[in-house]
Amino acid sequence: MASAFSFELEAVDSGTSARAGRWSTPHGKVETPAFMPVGTLGTVKGLLPEQLRLVGVQMVLANTYHLALRPGSELVRDLGGLHRFMDWDGPILTDSGGFQVFSLAQLRQLDDEKAVFRSHIDGSLLELSPERAIRIQEDLGADCIMCLDECAPADDSPERLRTAVDRTTLWAQRCRDAQKRTDQALFGIVQGGTDEALRIRSAAGLVPLNFPGYAVGGLSVGEPPSDMYRTLDFTVPQLPDDRPRYLMGVGTPTDLIEAVSRGIDLFDCVMPTRHGRNAMAFTSTGAIRLRNAIHARDETPLDSECCCTACRRYSRAYLRHLFIAGEMLGPILLSLHNTAFYQKLVRELRIAVNSGTVTEFRANHLAQWNRQT
Repeated sequence: MASAFSFELEAVDSGTSARAGRWSTPHGKVETPAFMPVGTLGTVKGLLPEQLRLVGVQMVLANTYHLALRPGSELVRDLGGLHRFMDWDGPILTDSGGFQVFSLAQLRQLDDEKAVFRSHIDGSLLELSPERAIRIQEDLGADCIMCLDECAPADDSPERLRTAVDRTTLWAQRCRDAQKRTDQALFGIVQGGTDEALRIRSAAGLVPLNFPGYAVGGLSVGEPPSDMYRTLDFTVPQLPDDRPRYLMGVGTPTDLIEAVSRGIDLFDCVMPTRHGRNAMAFTSTGAIRLRNAIHARDETPLDSECCCTACRRYSRAYLRHLFIAGEMLGPILLSLHNTAFYQKLVRELRIAVNSGTVTEFRANHLAQWNRQT
């Protein structure tokens, strides 16, 4: 594993726990902090690979559960692997399907051996054990793969949360034992809700397994942001300093700044593209809801500090028109802009870490984002 992957810390901010690093993978280096757009089914919705590269995307995420259902991991393998299949030559991370244990709870049964899902597409059964989750991800061929875990709801009882933690640790051991490929970095996932003792218990079970990286899962699943930040305060220090730290499924621009300040390196979230498809844009002065009538005659760009196609070529009035008229170009342009905005944010955070100005960066940006229009 050491020959294919390495993680080097370049700087740690003196006033926070923010880090800047460089993670080497078989398909290229990822400068951290980094944000991965979500391409669940092998595509970031509405955007071409060259558009992703143009706005600075380094790495994308795809999903084991969904790709196992369609088109099937064996087909992807036989057609040259996910990189070739989706024409993305940069690093890819695949989730294990553990989040679907949470999000599709009404369609699955769960025990210590495996999760069994009833397909949301055609009702067929999909068994997802730790061993099968690894086999599917090895077929897909992502650079970074995830252990199968149990992501429990934020409001679960302490007993249920502890069961999920212990099952996640058991499954992590089985995932590690099942892994055959040495060109994929397998990450363990820390669970435990917002309970400090359980998060420490989870990390204590996973760190001795010596994974190449560690993820913090089970956050942004219904708890207030303040609880998420507090949980990171006591969880991140349990993780090795010399491995990438990945906060799964997070989040808003504010979440990224708060989490980077607490020592997180990697992120993914559907928010930039999902909000883009629904006429919400993230900008340097706050979030904008383009369907609002206030933008109907606005000739200014979406964000004067952004250089993406949507901001360079079109007015807010035109972008609003596209949504009101139901034109598909609107969701495409806003998805592109929001993706560009997130990439710019993590690049600027990296600069702030290297210059030791994360505290000032955080204060200035949060003050700007205190309104929506």
